[in-house]
Amino acid sequence: MTRRPRVLLVDDNAALLDNLAQILAGEGYDVRTASTGAQALAEGRSGFDVALLDVRLPDANGTQLAEGLRELSPEGAIVLLTGFATLETAIAAVRAGAFAYLVKPCSTPDLLLTVEQALRQVRLHAEKRELARRAQVAEKLAAVGTMTAGLSHEIRNPLNAAALQLEVLERRLRKLPPAEQGPLLEPLRLVRDEIGRLEHLLEDFLQFARPQGLNVAPVDPGTAVESVVGFLAGDASQRRITLEHALAPGLRATAADPERLRQVLMNLAINALDATPAGGRVRIEARGEGGDVLFVVDDSGPGIARGALARLFEPFFTTKPSGSGLGLAIVHAIVSQHGGSITVGVSPLGGARFAVRLPGA
Repeated sequence: MTRRPRVLLVDDNAALLDNLAQILAGEGYDVRTASTGAQALAEGRSGFDVALLDVRLPDANGTQLAEGLRELSPEGAIVLLTGFATLETAIAAVRAGAFAYLVKPCSTPDLLLTVEQALRQVRLHAEKRELARRAQVAEKLAAVGTMTAGLSHEIRNPLNAAALQLEVLERRLRKLPPAEQGPLLEPLRLVRDEIGRLEHLLEDFLQFARPQGLNVAPVDPGTAVESVVGFLAGDASQRRITLEHALAPGLRATAADPERLRQVLMNLAINALDATPAGGRVRIEARGEGGDVLFVVDDSGPGIARGALARLFEPFFTTKPSGSGLGLAIVHAIVSQHGGSITVGVSPLGGARFAVRLPGA
Protein backbone atom coordinates (compact mmCIF):
# COMPACT_ATOMS: atom_id res chain seq x y z
CA MET A 1 0.00 0.00 0.00
CA THR A 2 1.43 3.37 -0.98
CA ARG A 3 -1.07 5.22 1.23
CA ARG A 4 -1.38 4.86 5.00
CA PRO A 5 -3.47 1.82 5.99
CA ARG A 6 -6.96 2.84 7.13
CA VAL A 7 -8.19 1.50 10.46
CA LEU A 8 -11.77 1.93 11.70
CA LEU A 9 -12.21 1.72 15.52
CA VAL A 10 -15.70 1.11 16.89
CA ASP A 11 -16.29 1.04 20.66
CA ASP A 12 -18.68 2.79 23.05
CA ASN A 13 -15.99 3.07 25.75
CA ALA A 14 -14.65 6.55 25.08
CA ALA A 15 -11.46 6.11 27.12
CA LEU A 16 -10.56 2.80 25.44
CA LEU A 17 -11.42 4.21 22.02
CA ASP A 18 -9.09 7.16 22.58
CA ASN A 19 -6.24 4.95 23.85
CA LEU A 20 -6.46 2.54 20.91
CA ALA A 21 -6.67 5.42 18.45
CA GLN A 22 -3.52 7.02 19.87
CA ILE A 23 -1.60 3.75 19.78
CA LEU A 24 -2.51 3.00 16.17
CA ALA A 25 -2.02 6.59 15.00
CA GLY A 26 1.44 6.52 16.58
CA GLU A 27 2.27 3.50 14.41
CA GLY A 28 1.38 5.41 11.23
CA TYR A 29 -2.17 4.19 10.66
CA ASP A 30 -4.95 6.44 9.35
CA VAL A 31 -7.43 6.01 12.21
CA ARG A 32 -11.14 6.84 12.27
CA THR A 33 -13.41 6.21 15.23
CA ALA A 34 -17.08 5.55 15.94
CA SER A 35 -18.96 4.88 19.18
CA THR A 36 -22.18 3.47 17.68
CA GLY A 37 -23.15 1.09 14.92
CA ALA A 38 -24.77 3.89 12.92
CA GLN A 39 -21.57 5.97 13.06
CA ALA A 40 -19.52 2.91 12.08
CA LEU A 41 -21.63 2.30 8.96
CA ALA A 42 -21.35 5.98 8.01
CA GLU A 43 -17.55 5.87 8.38
CA GLY A 44 -17.35 2.51 6.61
CA ARG A 45 -18.84 3.90 3.41
CA SER A 46 -15.55 5.65 2.64
CA GLY A 47 -13.69 2.32 2.93
CA PHE A 48 -11.23 0.78 5.39
CA ASP A 49 -8.47 -1.82 5.48
CA VAL A 50 -9.05 -3.10 9.01
CA ALA A 51 -12.04 -2.53 11.31
CA LEU A 52 -11.88 -3.25 15.06
CA LEU A 53 -15.43 -3.67 16.36
CA ASP A 54 -16.75 -3.98 19.87
CA VAL A 55 -19.14 -6.94 20.08
CA ARG A 56 -21.57 -5.02 22.29
CA LEU A 57 -22.65 -1.56 21.16
CA PRO A 58 -25.58 0.55 22.37
CA ASP A 59 -27.43 0.30 19.06
CA ALA A 60 -25.93 -2.76 17.33
CA ASN A 61 -24.53 -6.24 17.74
CA GLY A 62 -20.89 -6.40 16.69
CA THR A 63 -21.25 -9.57 14.61
CA GLN A 64 -24.23 -8.15 12.72
CA LEU A 65 -22.38 -4.86 12.25
CA ALA A 66 -19.42 -6.81 10.84
CA GLU A 67 -21.62 -8.23 8.10
CA GLY A 68 -22.87 -4.73 7.21
CA LEU A 69 -19.34 -3.35 7.07
CA ARG A 70 -18.16 -6.23 4.89
CA GLU A 71 -20.85 -5.32 2.36
CA LEU A 72 -19.58 -1.73 2.32
CA SER A 73 -15.90 -2.72 2.02
CA PRO A 74 -15.51 -6.37 0.93
CA GLU A 75 -11.71 -6.03 0.75
CA GLY A 76 -11.38 -4.97 4.41
CA ALA A 77 -10.60 -7.26 7.35
CA ILE A 78 -12.74 -7.35 10.51
CA VAL A 79 -11.36 -7.85 14.04
CA LEU A 80 -13.91 -8.20 16.84
CA LEU A 81 -13.27 -6.87 20.35
CA THR A 82 -14.93 -8.63 23.26
CA GLY A 83 -14.71 -8.58 27.03
CA PHE A 84 -16.05 -12.12 27.27
CA ALA A 85 -14.06 -14.72 25.32
CA THR A 86 -16.22 -17.81 24.94
CA LEU A 87 -16.63 -20.54 22.39
CA GLU A 88 -19.90 -18.91 21.33
CA THR A 89 -18.20 -15.56 20.63
CA ALA A 90 -15.49 -17.29 18.62
CA ILE A 91 -18.08 -19.14 16.52
CA ALA A 92 -20.05 -15.91 16.00
CA ALA A 93 -16.87 -14.14 14.90
CA VAL A 94 -16.13 -16.82 12.30
CA ARG A 95 -19.69 -16.74 11.01
CA ALA A 96 -19.49 -12.97 10.66
CA GLY A 97 -16.39 -13.35 8.49
CA ALA A 98 -14.07 -11.82 11.09
CA PHE A 99 -10.33 -12.26 10.65
CA ALA A 100 -9.77 -12.55 14.43
CA TYR A 101 -11.05 -11.37 17.76
CA LEU A 102 -9.26 -9.77 20.71
CA VAL A 103 -10.18 -9.92 24.38
CA LYS A 104 -10.43 -6.53 26.08
CA PRO A 105 -8.30 -5.13 27.53
CA CYS A 106 -5.67 -6.32 25.06
CA SER A 107 -1.97 -5.57 25.27
CA THR A 108 -0.40 -3.18 22.81
CA PRO A 109 1.82 -5.87 21.21
CA ASP A 110 -1.20 -8.15 20.69
CA LEU A 111 -3.19 -5.28 19.19
CA LEU A 112 -0.44 -4.24 16.77
CA LEU A 113 0.37 -7.83 15.80
CA THR A 114 -3.28 -8.62 15.04
CA VAL A 115 -3.76 -5.45 12.99
CA GLU A 116 -0.57 -6.16 11.01
CA GLN A 117 -1.63 -9.75 10.36
CA ALA A 118 -5.05 -8.52 9.18
CA LEU A 119 -3.35 -6.02 6.87
CA ARG A 120 -1.16 -8.78 5.50
CA GLN A 121 -4.27 -10.75 4.60
CA VAL A 122 -5.76 -7.67 2.92
CA ARG A 123 -2.57 -7.21 0.88
CA LEU A 124 -2.52 -10.87 -0.14
CA HIS A 125 -6.12 -10.71 -1.33
CA ALA A 126 -5.36 -7.51 -3.24
CA GLU A 127 -2.36 -9.18 -4.90
CA LYS A 128 -4.51 -12.16 -5.89
CA ARG A 129 -7.08 -9.86 -7.46
CA GLU A 130 -4.34 -8.00 -9.33
CA LEU A 131 -2.84 -11.26 -10.60
CA ALA A 132 -6.26 -12.39 -11.79
CA ARG A 133 -6.78 -9.05 -13.55
CA ARG A 134 -3.37 -9.29 -15.23
CA ALA A 135 -4.16 -12.81 -16.37
CA GLN A 136 -7.35 -11.56 -18.03
CA VAL A 137 -5.41 -8.74 -19.70
CA ALA A 138 -2.79 -11.22 -20.91
CA GLU A 139 -5.51 -13.37 -22.47
CA LYS A 140 -6.92 -10.34 -24.25
CA LEU A 141 -3.47 -9.35 -25.52
CA ALA A 142 -2.87 -12.86 -26.82
CA ALA A 143 -6.15 -12.68 -28.72
CA VAL A 144 -5.18 -9.25 -30.08
CA GLY A 145 -1.86 -10.58 -31.36
CA THR A 146 -3.60 -13.45 -33.13
CA MET A 147 -6.14 -11.18 -34.81
CA THR A 148 -3.77 -8.38 -35.82
CA ALA A 149 -2.45 -9.76 -39.10
CA GLY A 150 -5.91 -10.69 -40.34
CA LEU A 151 -7.49 -7.40 -39.36
CA SER A 152 -4.76 -5.37 -40.99
CA HIS A 153 -5.47 -7.02 -44.34
CA GLU A 154 -9.20 -7.75 -44.15
CA ILE A 155 -10.28 -4.32 -42.88
CA ARG A 156 -7.73 -1.83 -44.18
CA ASN A 157 -7.95 -2.95 -47.81
CA PRO A 158 -11.75 -2.54 -48.05
CA LEU A 159 -11.50 0.82 -46.29
CA ASN A 160 -8.90 2.02 -48.77
CA ALA A 161 -11.06 0.83 -51.67
CA ALA A 162 -14.13 2.59 -50.26
CA ALA A 163 -12.19 5.82 -49.75
CA LEU A 164 -10.91 5.68 -53.32
CA GLN A 165 -14.41 5.17 -54.74
CA LEU A 166 -15.70 8.08 -52.66
CA GLU A 167 -13.01 10.30 -54.11
CA VAL A 168 -14.01 9.25 -57.65
CA LEU A 169 -17.67 9.90 -56.86
CA GLU A 170 -16.89 13.33 -55.42
CA ARG A 171 -15.01 14.34 -58.57
CA ARG A 172 -18.00 13.38 -60.68
CA LEU A 173 -20.37 15.30 -58.41
CA ARG A 174 -18.17 18.40 -58.68
CA LYS A 175 -18.95 18.47 -62.41
CA LEU A 176 -22.65 19.01 -61.72
CA PRO A 177 -24.18 22.50 -61.48
CA PRO A 178 -23.34 24.10 -58.08
CA ALA A 179 -27.01 24.13 -57.00
CA GLU A 180 -27.20 20.34 -57.33
CA GLN A 181 -23.91 19.57 -55.58
CA GLY A 182 -24.87 20.51 -51.99
CA PRO A 183 -27.52 17.85 -51.23
CA LEU A 184 -25.34 15.15 -52.81
CA LEU A 185 -22.00 16.12 -51.25
CA GLU A 186 -23.27 16.24 -47.65
CA PRO A 187 -23.95 12.47 -47.37
CA LEU A 188 -20.60 11.93 -49.06
CA ARG A 189 -18.83 13.89 -46.31
CA LEU A 190 -20.62 11.89 -43.61
CA VAL A 191 -19.47 8.60 -45.16
CA ARG A 192 -15.90 9.92 -45.48
CA ASP A 193 -15.93 10.96 -41.80
CA GLU A 194 -17.09 7.50 -40.74
CA ILE A 195 -14.38 5.85 -42.83
CA GLY A 196 -11.84 8.14 -41.20
CA ARG A 197 -13.14 7.14 -37.75
CA LEU A 198 -12.80 3.45 -38.62
CA GLU A 199 -9.26 4.00 -39.90
CA HIS A 200 -8.40 5.77 -36.65
CA LEU A 201 -9.78 2.88 -34.58
CA LEU A 202 -7.87 0.38 -36.69
CA GLU A 203 -4.66 2.38 -36.28
CA ASP A 204 -5.13 2.40 -32.49
CA PHE A 205 -5.69 -1.35 -32.53
CA LEU A 206 -2.61 -2.06 -34.65
CA GLN A 207 -0.42 0.28 -32.63
CA PHE A 208 -1.47 -1.40 -29.41
CA ALA A 209 -0.93 -4.88 -30.82
CA ARG A 210 2.43 -4.00 -32.39
CA PRO A 211 4.16 -1.28 -30.32
CA GLN A 212 6.68 0.76 -32.26
CA GLY A 213 10.27 1.21 -31.19
CA LEU A 214 11.31 4.50 -29.60
CA ASN A 215 13.62 7.12 -31.08
CA VAL A 216 14.65 8.69 -27.77
CA ALA A 217 16.28 12.11 -27.79
CA PRO A 218 16.33 15.19 -25.53
CA VAL A 219 12.94 16.89 -25.91
CA ASP A 220 12.01 20.36 -24.70
CA PRO A 221 8.84 19.91 -22.55
CA GLY A 222 7.65 23.42 -23.36
CA THR A 223 7.78 22.77 -27.09
CA ALA A 224 5.81 19.54 -26.67
CA VAL A 225 3.09 21.22 -24.59
CA GLU A 226 2.80 24.27 -26.83
CA SER A 227 2.53 22.05 -29.92
CA VAL A 228 -0.46 20.19 -28.46
CA VAL A 229 -2.14 23.37 -27.20
CA GLY A 230 -1.70 25.04 -30.58
CA PHE A 231 -3.18 22.07 -32.41
CA LEU A 232 -6.23 21.80 -30.10
CA ALA A 233 -6.89 25.51 -29.59
CA GLY A 234 -9.47 25.69 -32.40
CA ASP A 235 -11.29 22.59 -31.19
CA ALA A 236 -11.40 23.91 -27.63
CA SER A 237 -12.75 27.26 -28.86
CA GLN A 238 -15.55 25.56 -30.79
CA ARG A 239 -16.50 23.64 -27.66
CA ARG A 240 -16.39 26.90 -25.66
CA ILE A 241 -13.72 25.44 -23.35
CA THR A 242 -10.75 27.44 -22.08
CA LEU A 243 -7.52 25.61 -22.94
CA GLU A 244 -4.61 26.81 -20.82
CA HIS A 245 -0.99 25.81 -20.37
CA ALA A 246 1.69 26.56 -17.81
CA LEU A 247 5.44 25.96 -18.07
CA ALA A 248 7.73 26.14 -15.07
CA PRO A 249 10.81 28.32 -15.61
CA GLY A 250 14.12 26.61 -16.24
CA LEU A 251 12.62 23.32 -17.40
CA ARG A 252 15.22 20.72 -18.31
CA ALA A 253 14.77 18.47 -21.33
CA THR A 254 13.22 15.05 -21.00
CA ALA A 255 14.50 11.86 -22.62
CA ALA A 256 11.65 10.85 -24.94
CA ASP A 257 10.53 10.02 -28.44
CA PRO A 258 9.11 13.37 -29.63
CA GLU A 259 6.26 11.84 -31.65
CA ARG A 260 5.26 9.39 -28.94
CA LEU A 261 5.35 12.11 -26.26
CA ARG A 262 3.16 14.31 -28.42
CA GLN A 263 0.77 11.37 -28.86
CA VAL A 264 0.54 10.90 -25.08
CA LEU A 265 -0.19 14.56 -24.40
CA MET A 266 -2.60 14.80 -27.32
CA ASN A 267 -4.58 11.77 -26.15
CA LEU A 268 -4.83 13.02 -22.57
CA ALA A 269 -5.78 16.54 -23.69
CA ILE A 270 -8.50 15.27 -26.06
CA ASN A 271 -9.91 13.07 -23.29
CA ALA A 272 -9.95 16.10 -21.01
CA LEU A 273 -11.79 18.17 -23.62
CA ASP A 274 -14.31 15.36 -24.14
CA ALA A 275 -14.98 15.21 -20.39
CA THR A 276 -15.31 18.97 -19.90
CA PRO A 277 -18.66 20.73 -20.46
CA ALA A 278 -18.97 24.04 -22.29
CA GLY A 279 -17.66 26.91 -20.20
CA GLY A 280 -15.12 24.67 -18.45
CA ARG A 281 -11.33 24.63 -18.37
CA VAL A 282 -8.53 22.29 -19.41
CA ARG A 283 -4.96 22.99 -18.36
CA ILE A 284 -1.71 21.33 -19.47
CA GLU A 285 1.31 21.92 -17.29
CA ALA A 286 4.97 20.92 -17.40
CA ARG A 287 7.34 21.26 -14.47
CA GLY A 288 10.46 19.70 -13.03
CA GLU A 289 10.32 17.39 -10.03
CA GLY A 290 13.58 16.00 -8.75
CA GLY A 291 15.46 14.79 -11.78
CA ASP A 292 12.25 14.09 -13.69
CA VAL A 293 9.83 16.08 -15.81
CA LEU A 294 6.15 16.06 -14.84
CA PHE A 295 3.39 16.67 -17.39
CA VAL A 296 -0.03 17.32 -15.81
CA VAL A 297 -3.38 17.49 -17.61
CA ASP A 298 -6.27 18.90 -15.52
CA ASP A 299 -9.91 19.39 -16.41
CA SER A 300 -13.04 20.80 -14.77
CA GLY A 301 -15.27 17.92 -15.84
CA PRO A 302 -17.17 15.53 -13.57
CA GLY A 303 -14.09 13.47 -12.71
CA ILE A 304 -13.69 9.70 -12.89
CA ALA A 305 -16.07 7.33 -11.15
CA ARG A 306 -14.42 5.42 -8.32
CA GLY A 307 -15.38 2.09 -9.86
CA ALA A 308 -13.60 2.95 -13.11
CA LEU A 309 -10.28 4.06 -11.60
CA ALA A 310 -8.76 0.60 -11.30
CA ARG A 311 -9.55 -0.25 -14.94
CA LEU A 312 -8.70 3.00 -16.72
CA PHE A 313 -5.56 1.67 -18.42
CA GLU A 314 -7.00 -1.77 -19.12
CA PRO A 315 -7.23 -2.58 -22.85
CA PHE A 316 -10.73 -2.28 -24.33
CA PHE A 317 -12.18 -0.69 -21.17
CA THR A 318 -13.91 2.62 -21.90
CA THR A 319 -16.50 4.92 -20.36
CA LYS A 320 -17.26 6.55 -23.73
CA PRO A 321 -20.26 5.32 -25.75
CA SER A 322 -18.20 5.09 -28.96
CA GLY A 323 -14.70 4.65 -27.56
CA SER A 324 -12.37 1.78 -28.48
CA GLY A 325 -10.93 1.43 -24.99
CA LEU A 326 -7.38 1.55 -26.37
CA GLY A 327 -6.43 5.23 -26.04
CA LEU A 328 -5.33 5.18 -22.38
CA ALA A 329 -3.90 1.66 -22.75
CA ILE A 330 -1.63 2.99 -25.52
CA VAL A 331 -0.71 6.01 -23.39
CA HIS A 332 0.21 3.73 -20.49
CA ALA A 333 2.28 1.50 -22.79
CA ILE A 334 4.18 4.45 -24.28
CA VAL A 335 4.91 5.96 -20.87
CA SER A 336 6.10 2.58 -19.57
CA GLN A 337 8.35 2.16 -22.63
CA HIS A 338 10.02 5.44 -21.63
CA GLY A 339 10.63 4.19 -18.10
CA GLY A 340 8.09 6.68 -16.76
CA SER A 341 4.82 6.46 -14.84
CA ILE A 342 1.30 7.81 -15.11
CA THR A 343 -1.11 8.45 -12.23
CA VAL A 344 -4.72 9.56 -11.97
CA GLY A 345 -6.18 11.81 -9.30
CA VAL A 346 -8.54 14.67 -8.54
CA SER A 347 -7.80 17.97 -10.25
CA PRO A 348 -7.82 21.34 -8.47
CA LEU A 349 -10.18 22.38 -11.28
CA GLY A 350 -12.72 19.86 -9.96
CA GLY A 351 -12.37 17.09 -12.56
CA ALA A 352 -9.66 14.54 -13.30
CA ARG A 353 -5.89 14.95 -13.20
CA PHE A 354 -3.52 12.79 -15.23
CA ALA A 355 0.15 13.16 -14.31
CA VAL A 356 2.90 11.71 -16.53
CA ARG A 357 6.39 11.47 -15.06
CA LEU A 358 9.32 10.99 -17.47
CA PRO A 359 13.04 10.87 -16.74
CA GLY A 360 15.12 13.93 -17.46
CA ALA A 361 17.52 13.86 -20.39
